[in-house]
Amino acid sequence: MTERGHSRVGRALITAGVLAVAAAGTAYAFGPGARADQAGQEAAPGGQARERLRAGRAADGAPAPAAPRAGSAADSVTADSAESAGRQVTDGGSCATAANAPKRQLRGVWIATVHNLDWPSRPGLTEAQQRDQYVKILDAAVKNRLNAVFVQVRPASDAIYRSALEPWSQWLTGKAGQDPGWDPLPFLIEEAHRRGLEFHAWFNPFRAADTASAKLPANHPARVHPDWVVKHEGKLYYNPGLPEVRDWITRVVTDVVTRYDVDGVHFDDYFYPYPGNGTAFADSAAYKKYGKGKPRADWRRGNVNAMVAQVSRAVHAAKPYVKFGISPFGIWRNKAQDPEGSATSGMSAYDAIYADPRAWIKARSVDYVIPQLYWPRGFEAADYATLVKWWANAVRGSGVDLYIGQALYQVGTSGAWKKPGELPAHLGLNRKYPEVGGDVYFSAAQLLKNPLGVLDRLRKDYYARPALLPLLSGLPTAAPAAPKRVRYAGGTLTWQAQQGVRAYGIYRVAAGTGGKCATADARNLVAVLPAAAAPTYRATTTGAYYVTAIDRLGNESPAVPAGVT
Repeated sequence: MTERGHSRVGRALITAGVLAVAAAGTAYAFGPGARADQAGQEAAPGGQARERLRAGRAADGAPAPAAPRAGSAADSVTADSAESAGRQVTDGGSCATAANAPKRQLRGVWIATVHNLDWPSRPGLTEAQQRDQYVKILDAAVKNRLNAVFVQVRPASDAIYRSALEPWSQWLTGKAGQDPGWDPLPFLIEEAHRRGLEFHAWFNPFRAADTASAKLPANHPARVHPDWVVKHEGKLYYNPGLPEVRDWITRVVTDVVTRYDVDGVHFDDYFYPYPGNGTAFADSAAYKKYGKGKPRADWRRGNVNAMVAQVSRAVHAAKPYVKFGISPFGIWRNKAQDPEGSATSGMSAYDAIYADPRAWIKARSVDYVIPQLYWPRGFEAADYATLVKWWANAVRGSGVDLYIGQALYQVGTSGAWKKPGELPAHLGLNRKYPEVGGDVYFSAAQLLKNPLGVLDRLRKDYYARPALLPLLSGLPTAAPAAPKRVRYAGGTLTWQAQQGVRAYGIYRVAAGTGGKCATADARNLVAVLPAAAAPTYRATTTGAYYVTAIDRLGNESPAVPAGVT
């Protein structure tokens, strides 16, 4: 198994409470994964309604009381509870909706740059080649009715964008610090937005360098500040126990948020190093200086929590509409370690890498979490069904959104993953839990490969209609102005383009029906058109049409019926 040839598969789960120990180098590059070679049982997709409590972000980072999202009159017929509950929702009337057709759902994909896993395919490509490859990934995302991309802009204290703080990434040119001759990030963002895809900038906070033996550019922070760095099992890490390191990470993230039009900031599962060869992480000096008598494990978790909270405050202060979330390792703790843990026996993120997602959820220092549940149903050490239920309970009533990290890269490999129905069944199982607001797939390379035809199945059975983005609590909620001059003539729908709008929702109902309930049911949503496109839609089916305006956060205007001319 090589780092270049595999994604998040470098770390197997070890049962009986033993920590995962495998291919540390691969895990460093791509994130944790698990062999899922025990077959789960097929189950027909089922589900219940999705209805979510929304809570305001507390100013002091403490949990805020759960409360329904407030908004415009349009929200009464487009609220999450109406869109997927499959029951009557009353607000001066009743709007029947379909249980299995959520109108708001995050559908995302990770695009990894490290080791040229997804993009660009190799170092040294021309600007035109890099652009072409990226556009093909986005077009595949749109074809599969996804609505968000999570692009790795900082693999390891390097930059896929022009930065005065950290050197250019080697994955662009083949040489760390070498200018590729253009700044890719504006293009990456603009092309995503052009297609109606939300853009999350993905950072790895504490990774400093792939290998301790590589010659780093003179301006690399690890060379400028060697006291920040811990050499650990052949790699370089920034020491999470140093306040100046946490300040630096915050500065790097804030720089991107300030200068680029990103919709979100995203961290993956790398905090303290994953278990490798059993070498102790050399942070004794920092612990002696800052530990204040705490047990070292608690101190380490406190360092990670402090960094997460600090970045969250900085992101929301810079641009209140930018989202901040993390995709933690799929197991918080096992029941054998903690009665609040899951009925699993794999590696514990809390104990092994000092990551405590429950603390982030309780403090509302994240807007969303995307646990990496890369195991099939029935896998003894980490059963998907067991874990999705645990995470749904973990976020319930918190105001933090939950999306599930799905192992698209595993499809077709071994065991249960050789069944084309395994991954689709995960989405069916998710419907049992109203807290699950969507899925993110690892990774983009598989969008182009479509292993076992699984994407066709997802598109047919779960993504038959487009979806609006979820409405995250604590973010601005004002609805944009309604579209103007909506007209229908000769089979073509037109309207006047507006400023400050990200997209337009197109709804169709049978002639003579509709009214205020026209936009309540996702089955009526026929298209979500990016604002960058011409304000026109070719209607291939007769009926009554409505248009709504949608801002960058998914807030939706009142619906405007099309006047017939």
